[in-house]
Order: sequence, then structure tokens, then C-alpha cells
Amino acid sequence: MSDCQNIMLAGVALVADGSGALWWPEARLLCVADLHFGKSERLARRGGPLLPPYETRETLDRLAAAIRRYAPATVVCLGDSFDDDAAVLDPGDTARLGALAAGRDWVWIAGNHDPRPRALAGSWCDELRRDPLTFRHEARPDAETGEVSGHYHPKIRVALKGARLSRPCFLLDARRLILPAFGAFTGGLDARAPALRALLRCPAQAILTGSPCVRLPLTGALAGAS
Repeated sequence: MSDCQNIMLAGVALVADGSGALWWPEARLLCVADLHFGKSERLARRGGPLLPPYETRETLDRLAAAIRRYAPATVVCLGDSFDDDAAVLDPGDTARLGALAAGRDWVWIAGNHDPRPRALAGSWCDELRRDPLTFRHEARPDAETGEVSGHYHPKIRVALKGARLSRPCFLLDARRLILPAFGAFTGGLDARAPALRALLRCPAQAILTGSPCVRLPLTGALAGAS
């Protein structure tokens, strides 16, 4: 069973990994979206439901596994890496992030949850252009071909082996790729929701995370349907 799918965007060969990470082999670039570090701490701080305070560690474990697998020269985090501007990381988690970034070009892209730079290893920017791809947090309706973004946490419900499953997914059309949320406990938006239908053009595909990493056509009314 495959745990990844080979895809093309703007003439670039990419790998949609079953973990939810995107790998660009030629550029040795690994990209993840919506890590949402510190979510349980933020919920507790704001009087919300109490979650076990392990989601940052679990997300770091998954990120470390993807880095071991691909050995990237560059890591791009597509915004909302932190659950809010005040999110506090355990010193051990901060040190682990620094170790993962060591020797790599690590790029934090600003998101709506974390618009301000932090004193962490790596650089911050609003978006990153690596021709012919543009990496930003949220897709733009009028974006150029080659846009890679996150923000929406897309998920899709499908029947696999007789069971109804809901999985995070990549969304791909001829112009853009929207990544699933990489962080633990992040929730998601249905891939056929109006906000996503308005961005995608037919033919579009959903690529499910997990194993097997399945590629499915996106059916239903999309904005570009004829």
C-alpha cells in the first residue's frame, strides 16, 4: 500500500506524503501547514475545554519523522504554526524545534493565528516565492498558477474497505495545492464546503492522508465546473 502520491503542479514534480507533508525532491524542500503548536495551552488559558497537553509533542514527533524520511535542506511552515500569538512552548519543545532547524533553511510563513515573528530559529515572511511555486498561508482566489497554501484544514469523508472514514486531505487542481493541517487536534473543513469549492477548478482531486494514501476525484459543484 502506498503512503504517498506523486503529483504535478506548475510543471513541478511533488510528493504528497501520507503524513500531510509536501516534499519537493528537486529543491529538497519539505512543506507543512497549520502545526498549531500550543493549542491545548491556549484553550486552557482562555477557559475552554481542557485537552491533554501533548499535542505539541505529538506534532513534533510527526514532523521529526518526516524530516528523517526526506532529509530536507529547506523546511517551510505555511502559517498558523502557533495557535495564537501568546502560545507558550515548553522549553524542551523549543529546544527540539531548534535541533530540527539546525543546518537547514527554516522558513516560518505568517498566518492569521500567528502574524508576528517569534524569537525562534529560522526566518519569517508573509509568503515565499521559489519559482515556479509560491508558498503562502491562505489561498487567493486570483492566485497565479503554482500556489501552495494551508489555512483550511481540508478533510473528506469517504468509504474505504466498507467503512466510512473522515481523513485530512490535500486538494489539488491545475493552479493550486491546499495542504491538510499537520498539527494534532486541529479539526477540519469538509473538502466540498463552499469556501473550498470557490477556490478549486475542475478537474480537482483530493489526496487522503494516512495509509493507504488515496487519490480521489472531487465530485460535486466546483466553481470552475462547466
